[in-house]
Amino acid sequence: MNLLLLGCGKTGSLVRDYAIERHHRVRLLDGKENAGGAAITPELAQEFDVAIDFTTPAAVLHNIEACARMKKNIVVGTTGWYDELPRVETLVNQSGIGFVWGANFSFGVNLFFEIAKVAAEALKHGYGGSIEELHHVHKKDAPSGTAANIQQVLEQTGGKKMAIASIREGDIPGTHTILLDSEFDSLTLTHAAKSRRGFAEGAVKAAEWLQGKTGFYDFRDIFHEV
Repeated sequence: MNLLLLGCGKTGSLVRDYAIERHHRVRLLDGKENAGGAAITPELAQEFDVAIDFTTPAAVLHNIEACARMKKNIVVGTTGWYDELPRVETLVNQSGIGFVWGANFSFGVNLFFEIAKVAAEALKHGYGGSIEELHHVHKKDAPSGTAANIQQVLEQTGGKKMAIASIREGDIPGTHTILLDSEFDSLTLTHAAKSRRGFAEGAVKAAEWLQGKTGFYDFRDIFHEV
């Protein structure tokens, strides 16, 4: 498969390496070449099957719009743009492309979302709680997309919106903790990423899954299939 990789930071570099391991051809396009998505042209569109975006909140929407114009499928691992999800879903459906987005492409984190949904039952039985997320100092959005997803899962099932504490220090790939507490006991659930490799593998597998498909997908709903 021919992949267009948008952004080659720490995670993007791992996406490139893993895609090559799986015998895909990778065309890299960095932000300097692609201001406002302008480099995603009809000529470039002939060279790739699916794009994978790990850029920035400021760049990702331009890239999504450009891929929609070119009728090219795209996987988005960039976070911090989710206020635009309804508009992007409409754009994807109108353009007829395939689109996968995810707050986190790690298989373990997506299992964690499912565990959180079960644990949220505690909120109906007198428990309170909070969410804590730790990331590296260069992460631009706070709270993280993963923490926001955990908060949403807990609220949908448990009926309470839990506060999120965001901490930025060192080079932490990502640690998320749910604390549920009552008068009688407490429950702590933690997912700690050891490296960004899990994010990269999930994104490449999502691109493989998306090839030839149309529609708007949350990775949380399809990760069992990839």
